[in-house]
Amino acid sequence: MLPVSNDTLLRVIRRRTCPPTEPLVVAGIDDWAFRRNHRYGTIVCDLERRRIVALLPDREIATVRAWLSDHPGIRIVSRDRGGGYGEAAAQALPDAIQVADRWHLMENASAAFLDAVRRSMRVIRSAIGATTINPELLTCAERLQYQGYLRRKETKAAIMALVRDGVPLKEIVRRTGHSRKLIRQVSRGESTDIFRTRQSTLDAHLPFLDAQWGAGCRNGTELWRRLQVQGFQGSLRVVSEWRTRRRRAEKATDQQLQKVPSARTIARLMTTARDHLSKADTVTIAAIEARVPTLVEARTLVDRFQAMLRQKLVTDLDPWIATASVGLIASFASGIVRDKAAVCAAITEPWSNGQTEGQITKLKLMKRQMYGRAKIDLLQARLIGAT
Repeated sequence: MLPVSNDTLLRVIRRRTCPPTEPLVVAGIDDWAFRRNHRYGTIVCDLERRRIVALLPDREIATVRAWLSDHPGIRIVSRDRGGGYGEAAAQALPDAIQVADRWHLMENASAAFLDAVRRSMRVIRSAIGATTINPELLTCAERLQYQGYLRRKETKAAIMALVRDGVPLKEIVRRTGHSRKLIRQVSRGESTDIFRTRQSTLDAHLPFLDAQWGAGCRNGTELWRRLQVQGFQGSLRVVSEWRTRRRRAEKATDQQLQKVPSARTIARLMTTARDHLSKADTVTIAAIEARVPTLVEARTLVDRFQAMLRQKLVTDLDPWIATASVGLIASFASGIVRDKAAVCAAITEPWSNGQTEGQITKLKLMKRQMYGRAKIDLLQARLIGAT
């Protein structure tokens, strides 16, 4: 029942903050957001004692380097694969061992394979026979989507014609009226717009519909009523479109009906065990593997790299780099070469930045609890402790 104000309590907490005094040997460093995409800070953790050591006001190399220079006892620095923290640690603690975060290495390998799939989409479309689409086989909603796809295709063809003529990007923006971002993506070949049907609310009920269709029920309204008994909450129109598509499918060839999946879907299917795939997905992936052997090689290399991390096989790194440097994931391999020492340490050392990510989650919780008061000194007081 002390008559004290909130501001007074906060001032006392700020004054009595007690930074850790134990020697710091194994440090984990990562960034965290004051405000996402606008302002970031840096968190430093003691990985041996599982506690936060310091919060820095930004993630600039000079700030991190100055803080690390004041702690010469650090022998191991665990960090993500961004260049800033690695450069700061190399300048301030040249004898310290830098450890790349294993989760980011796994994620970067998966992203490299997804990028390889995206760059191979033209060959993949040819491999699975989805180069042409018969509009007569589309429902009304799919036909509208297809017309939009054709308009986007014409737009990109016009942009590429101007790019081939040597017209600057700013002039293309003026002539076409499209955004600079879109024109840059098209000119660099990053835009891979492919016509495909969207996911439907019927996906979970397709086995039941197939069974009813096979039993002879071909009326859309009756199928919709039976689905409602099974818990389906969609409209009659969705079921009617499925019936129309199914009826047309019985009159068409497999070649006419095939539609190309997205790059992300193909990457997921290619990295899923065959016994977990449907028959249709298995046939699709088999066609891709037969026609795009470079993509199969990229998948094998990604699997080898991730197995290397899990099994701590550091001796396999150099042969892997030699093989991966000439394929679809060559850019990922070159990044591994530039950060080779930290990657080797990630394979051999027990330390990683997973614990630091957990501390960031705790920091975010406290920052949101102190909405309007979440300044760095008060955050440190709550996270590190007070005497």
